[in-house]
Amino acid sequence: MVLFLSWRPPSPQRQKACVDASGGAFNYDAHYRGASEGAASDEAEAALARGGFHVNRARVLLGSGADTFRRAKSALCAWRHFRLGWAFVEEETPVEKGTKFCVCVKEILPWMAMPLQIAYVADASSGGESAGLASGTGELRRPSGNSKASFSFGSGTLRGHLLAGEERFSVEWDDNDQVFYEIFSFSKPAHMLSAIGYPYVRLRQKHFAQESGRAILKHLASEKPTE
Repeated sequence: MVLFLSWRPPSPQRQKACVDASGGAFNYDAHYRGASEGAASDEAEAALARGGFHVNRARVLLGSGADTFRRAKSALCAWRHFRLGWAFVEEETPVEKGTKFCVCVKEILPWMAMPLQIAYVADASSGGESAGLASGTGELRRPSGNSKASFSFGSGTLRGHLLAGEERFSVEWDDNDQVFYEIFSFSKPAHMLSAIGYPYVRLRQKHFAQESGRAILKHLASEKPTE
């Protein structure tokens, strides 16, 4: 497997070469495709563990109400959760099923480009309406009862990635009017380097989750809420 390393942040051309080299093929078993979608039960996490995967989850309270949910969803679609300085995804990358892209990460000295593909996008509210938008109005509708408005997408690793697995990013507006940002991932080493340094990789995953949550909170705080 060829690693795409560079001393500078990988250019769009370099990232395209990384995706092309992957052949567009996922590097984990089809049985686990889409396993990050939705709420993972204890049984589901146990099944992932039996498959050799490590599960990582982080959840951050962003605020409350329809405007927070709308702005948080917009932030995810613009990859604001990856605006970290030491990690990024090109902001123009469309959040659509099938999109292939690179996560670029700086590790100590070199930058690495690692290929992924968006495996699914879930945009739902009560009654099956998309993203909490009341049909025909274009306005965000508060779900009733115990239903929730949510937006999420999950990306699967392609050949050439140091890890094998999926990562889901989601925002959720719950029945207590609170809005949460959550990261859920399952992964295992897919290269000798990640196998040798997997304890470090797991620490970096936790660090990314913390920094990503802070990035979303900072972005929301910098925006003026809509009236």
